Amino acid sequence: MAATQFDLVIEGGTVIDGTKAPRFDADVGVAAGRIVALAEPGALAGHGARRRLAAHGRIVAPGFIDSHTHDDLAVLRHRGMDFKVSQGVTTVVTGNCGISPAPLEAGTPTPAPISLAVSGGEGRFGTFQQYLQAMERTPAALNVAPLVGHTTLRARCMADLGRAADAAEVQAMQQHVRQALAAGAIGVSTGTWYPPAAAASTEEIIEVCRPLSELGGVFATHMRDEGDGVFDALDETFRIGRELGVPVVVSHHKVNGAPNWGRSVQTLARIGAAMQHQCVALDCYPYTAGSTMLHDDPARLAGRIVIAHSVAQPQMAGRELAGIAAEWGCDTMEAVRRLQPAAAIYFTMDEGDVQRILAFEHTMIGSDGIPLGERPHPRLWGTFPRVLGHYSRRLNLFPLETAVWKMTGLTAGNFGLEGRGRVAEGCAADLVLFDAERVIDTATYEEPQRAAAGIDAVVVNGEPVWAGGRETGARPGQVLRRRLEAARSS
Repeated sequence: MAATQFDLVIEGGTVIDGTKAPRFDADVGVAAGRIVALAEPGALAGHGARRRLAAHGRIVAPGFIDSHTHDDLAVLRHRGMDFKVSQGVTTVVTGNCGISPAPLEAGTPTPAPISLAVSGGEGRFGTFQQYLQAMERTPAALNVAPLVGHTTLRARCMADLGRAADAAEVQAMQQHVRQALAAGAIGVSTGTWYPPAAAASTEEIIEVCRPLSELGGVFATHMRDEGDGVFDALDETFRIGRELGVPVVVSHHKVNGAPNWGRSVQTLARIGAAMQHQCVALDCYPYTAGSTMLHDDPARLAGRIVIAHSVAQPQMAGRELAGIAAEWGCDTMEAVRRLQPAAAIYFTMDEGDVQRILAFEHTMIGSDGIPLGERPHPRLWGTFPRVLGHYSRRLNLFPLETAVWKMTGLTAGNFGLEGRGRVAEGCAADLVLFDAERVIDTATYEEPQRAAAGIDAVVVNGEPVWAGGRETGARPGQVLRRRLEAARSS
């Protein structure tokens, strides 16, 4: 190899390349934000480099892609994104569950859960293009791949969210979808489980998302039901994908509620069967508790519930809802009213289902973390090292190569993120260095904001953003806009 000047050389590591292929030892050379050389160990020692990282005894893998986040405004307000880069994440998919900060106008009502994700005047953008431009003006430490949210579109275009959209409202939402996709959105998400979108009909969703058929992109959904009606919800999801002719992503797949525990055997069989006829993907997080808005529907308040964040009563974060109601001498619904707007952690899943869904060959990893308050769900800080350390190394649920693929190459392929998710010449230099024997999550429900152990360094577009247990201050993240010409030819 002729002498080459590199911006970064990672020396002596063991590469897991994001394809499930066996690991191999190699030096990695980076220039202009791209991987330009994979060489035998020591082969790049004689080449000039602006920076070198020693990776002896460490895994060098593609940076992890968080398939399901609510980091839409965090990437603007907390640009270091320590809660993600500290666990090896280099790209976040935003705009999930039907919620995105654009297109929203000042004065547009934002009922929960939109209100949790979009707060303050700076959290609204009249067009999707304006939102993307804001992120490009002030880049974050990691990359952002944004979806546009159907619930946000309903809030923008409908005065009454308690019914299905009429023809004029569908047309207005459809036009916003077209504009968002033209600006670079990677797809559309829905959250029909939540009150602001629960009244939307299947036909409404299909027609609002119709531009996906022409311009490309994915349809990602927090389905209408993840409990008793999970099979009907799956069938609706598959039908939407078939009618539009686009890939479907089932977000944070689970089976909620003790009467449904064990039904993941059947749901995964249903998903696997659908995969034989259409493009279907799914993700999950490695915990038995979920987190979302604090519901005001008694039917959704069963079981143990811990308050994660309360605007009205911030001192109650970390407390159980039942205990708060007892302390206040009121019933549960009155306590809920006093806490709003608020987010909560719901303990509704079975570990056997979590493991079964994680182990399913096609399952991606998404944190679904909500970056609010002092007591968020620990998945915000711990998802990816928990998969690596607990489920892969300790429980041997799948090999490390498979774990990395679920977080990288699989996700990049499902979301159309070209040049990401692999360690290969020509790919973006999004990389993580970790100790396979030490990597583990340390965040707990009691102390949720603790960085993972065993993550040595994280590189985004060729620039180290995490090293030595802290942020470097670099902000090299990019907005990963979907290219329309690629979408049309796919």
